[in-house]
Parts: sequence; C-alpha cells; structure tokens
Amino acid sequence: MNVTEAIKTRISVRAFKPDPIPEALVREILDVARFAPSGGNLQPWKVIAVAGAERDAVVALARANLPGDEGERLVYPANLWEPYRTRRYKLGEDMYAKLEIPRENKGARLMHLAENFNFFGAPVGLFFVIEKAMGHGQWAHLGMFMQSVALTAIERGVQSCMQEAWARVRTPLAAHFSLRDEEMIYCGMALGYADTAKPVNALRSDRAEVDEIAEFRGF
Repeated sequence: MNVTEAIKTRISVRAFKPDPIPEALVREILDVARFAPSGGNLQPWKVIAVAGAERDAVVALARANLPGDEGERLVYPANLWEPYRTRRYKLGEDMYAKLEIPRENKGARLMHLAENFNFFGAPVGLFFVIEKAMGHGQWAHLGMFMQSVALTAIERGVQSCMQEAWARVRTPLAAHFSLRDEEMIYCGMALGYADTAKPVNALRSDRAEVDEIAEFRGF
C-alpha cells in the first residue's frame, strides 16, 4: 500500500471485530508515527494505549460520567456556520441512513453515539495527551501525529476511528490516568479490525473538490 492508497482508504470505522491486537503491533505503529512533523521538534504529544481490563475500565468510567462536559476546549465552535454546518449535518444524515435509523428515532441515534465510549467495539483505545499551555501550532502537530498513527495502522491492516467524543469525559479520564494538572486529553482513537459486514463501514464522507479549497497563483 502506498501513501495515496492509505489516505484514500482510511475512514472512520464505526464497527469493529473483537479480535485482539498484540501490544507489539501497537508499539510498531507508534514507533513509525513518532516521526510525524513537529515544529521545533517539540513532539508535544503523549499516548496512553488501553486494552483488556484497562479498556473496560475507561469504558465503565465514561458510562458513569456521561453526558459529561467538553469544558472550554470545545470540539466544534458554537453556532457553526456555512459551509461547515451543512457538511457536518450531511455526514450525520448519511451515517444514520447506513444504520437505517430515521431522524425521529432519537433514542436509537443516541445509542449509536454512545458506542463512541465503547470504542465501537475495537479492542484497543488510544488517548492523545497534550499540555494545556501549548499553542494552536502544537495542537496542529498533534493532529499530524494522529494522522500518522492512522495511516501507519492501515498500512498494517488495522483500522481506526478518531474520537473527539471522549472530550466529554476529559476530567474523570485525567484523574483515572493520574495526569499532571498541566496535561489534558485531547481525544481518543479506536484501533482494531473493521467489521466489513456492518453497513456503517460502507460510509464514505464527501470531500470538497480541489477548486473549492485551494487557490493557485503564479503557475
């Protein structure tokens, strides 16, 4: 698999098989991803990987603390504007169409959202930690690292789902992991093998065309 194939193949998997992933493979993925770009070589990231009983513990913790609160680091801006609002809305509707959950069945939609906190059944969860005092540049570098994790994983046949939903339980998670006061969890990532029999994994989100997102000058 080349880089182009990895980028185009990677999706947010929302239904995983329970098949375990050995620690050695998770270590190998992180060992490659650590070469992600980092301004000033700060490498402003830390990863906490959970599996087995540790995974079950954070799943139980989340369920005990929901609906939770994102705090001041919101996942999305308040009153999202266009074209971003429409893009987010369409993704949600496309996903629920794959799940055959109509808009009026709010209970079923909430149950599916709650599966975020079970890593959608994935056997491994990753949590990405950054220091609160870091600036927007370092948050961007953390994102590059996460993308590198996802692409390195898919090269090895392991799928992922980046999960900002875990922001709702940042505070109890920080206590659970004994993070320093200066540290915070940005988000989680589910890691495992996709259950390709589940229709939700056939979802491919739309992407804006190049001319919508780019300007070319001086060519």
